[in-house]
Amino acid sequence: MSMRLRERVDERLGDPIWWNDVLQLAKTVLAAVAAWVVASSVLDVPQPFLAPWAALLVVHATVYRTFSKGTQQVAATVVAVLLATAVGETLGLSTTAITVLLVVALVLGSVPWLGAEATTIATTGLVVLTTGFDDDVMLISRLYDTAIGVGVGLLVNVIVWPPLRRRTAAQALDRIDDGIGELLLDMAAGLRDAAPDEDVAAWIDRTRDLDEDLDQAWALVRVAQESARMNPRRSARPMKNPKEWLGLLRRMEQAVAETRSLARTLGGQQAHRATWGEAFAVPWISMLRDTGQAASDADPAALLDVRRRLEEFSEDLRSTDRSPEWPIYGALIINLRNIVDAMGEVADANPIGGNRLPIRIPQRRA
Repeated sequence: MSMRLRERVDERLGDPIWWNDVLQLAKTVLAAVAAWVVASSVLDVPQPFLAPWAALLVVHATVYRTFSKGTQQVAATVVAVLLATAVGETLGLSTTAITVLLVVALVLGSVPWLGAEATTIATTGLVVLTTGFDDDVMLISRLYDTAIGVGVGLLVNVIVWPPLRRRTAAQALDRIDDGIGELLLDMAAGLRDAAPDEDVAAWIDRTRDLDEDLDQAWALVRVAQESARMNPRRSARPMKNPKEWLGLLRRMEQAVAETRSLARTLGGQQAHRATWGEAFAVPWISMLRDTGQAASDADPAALLDVRRRLEEFSEDLRSTDRSPEWPIYGALIINLRNIVDAMGEVADANPIGGNRLPIRIPQRRA
């Protein structure tokens, strides 16, 4: 195995989010197989195909969604069984019966209470209609199958390591603060080399990308919060009201907005380094670079040091400099100060995502 492939495999093996997805997949398979075994071998239900089908429907990414969304899907399955039986008893198994079934199923699926489960009603109804609807015993059997699958799916998802989406959201937050730090470092490097307007436009576009990452992180935190509801795990309690994470997201939103404002100021006609003078450009660009490095390293002490240097620098300029570029100086200093303050709180909270799992491919001894 090549070194690069080994590193990629080791990275995946040590990723707790990947293992969380693997566990969820295994639980889904376990629920479906267990429902089949219970229905076919233990309870001896004839044609027990609806049991694993219902189990698959109710195993969701969170326990809360298992109950809320699963209830809608189970209701849709029951409606489909009853609809298929009624259509079959009235029209038999024919093209007309299938057409009527699909039309009615899609209409019922648009009812808000069923949660837009049109596909579930249609597919389940088709299976029931084409595999048997002859008598009341068969109808009861179909509903019995569904109940078995629902019960097994709920038990598996709640009892077997109930999902907690904390690490997924934490990784998203970690990725954003790294992205902010990398952008600040690139801006500092570009300014040292007299960045052209194309670089400034690229910096602004990267802040928009960070905004998209923030939107995704907000969504993931909400999923993590939902995953803590009705979750019996002790580690789920702090996630029921993740005030700290919500505060960090707001701070990173502020840092991204300030970085965009800073980039727009740098792109102005009066903001080129040649017009600043080296007395301002050299120390300010150095502090911008150190801010990016401290944000990437999640180093609150380094950010605090930049804050101190920035205050001293501002005081020195106020007492000695009479440059006409003062409006630009003030805007750049305020933007950088706000970024430092926002990222300082983020750095204090690190590490957000916890440690990687100590799982690696065994090394072959010589």
